[in-house]
Amino acid sequence: MTTGEVLERAGAGEDKDYVQSLVRGLEVIRAFSQYKPRMTLSEVAQHTGLTRAAARRFLLTLVREGYAETDGKLFALRPKVLELGFAYLSSLPMWEVAQPVMRDVVNTLQESCSLSVLDGDDIVYVARVPTARVMTIGLSIGSRLPAFCSSMGRVLLAGLPPAELAVFYDRVRIEKRTPRTVATMVALKEAVENARRQGWALVDQELELGLRSIAVPVRNRRGEVLAALNVSTHEGRSSIEAMRTQFLPVLLDAAQRISAALSQ
Repeated sequence: MTTGEVLERAGAGEDKDYVQSLVRGLEVIRAFSQYKPRMTLSEVAQHTGLTRAAARRFLLTLVREGYAETDGKLFALRPKVLELGFAYLSSLPMWEVAQPVMRDVVNTLQESCSLSVLDGDDIVYVARVPTARVMTIGLSIGSRLPAFCSSMGRVLLAGLPPAELAVFYDRVRIEKRTPRTVATMVALKEAVENARRQGWALVDQELELGLRSIAVPVRNRRGEVLAALNVSTHEGRSSIEAMRTQFLPVLLDAAQRISAALSQ
């Protein structure tokens, strides 16, 4: 979404408290990714929908404040930009509580364990304990994946109030990531309902061929879903049955431990 689209959706012209320059600056930061870690001024302007002059002002401001760097032609973010994300993570009690529990999960199952929250139509990773095994998808804290075809996404969607879930269904675009990805809204709704009813979700190669994952909700003392906890594996290492009988009990226990600690 370009800056212009962001402003239009927010009704910025009618809201005196809406700071357009801040939105534009954030859009410039978000333009950079693992696929575009270094960009020219023209590329940033094109990606954000800003004029070259406006993009230049924002980029040079970021450089001056230490959030970006340039060699005179290409711009890139600097490590200081991580402070913005860690400010959010440090405010989450889950951050400190979940890490040791997730390490226990990894030590027990020898598979990567992740924690995510819902942000719009995506899940965002807020904690992750990887193994030495490497999947095709490079995941780290701050990574985003579509909620509709990920195990954590379906658990988080299942925890939404009905009205919010209906809004999600109205706006989400179903795109087949693999031949196994859910292809219809009917199938997606059934998968989310199954996650709500059984209290967990298992996704088999819908996000990436060969990748299986199983997720459970992390709840607060009122039973509301705060986050999702998952374990991912390769289909050659673990069968669907093994994930249900071996992985699921470990995940459910870990989620309960995290939930209990957050309720203290």
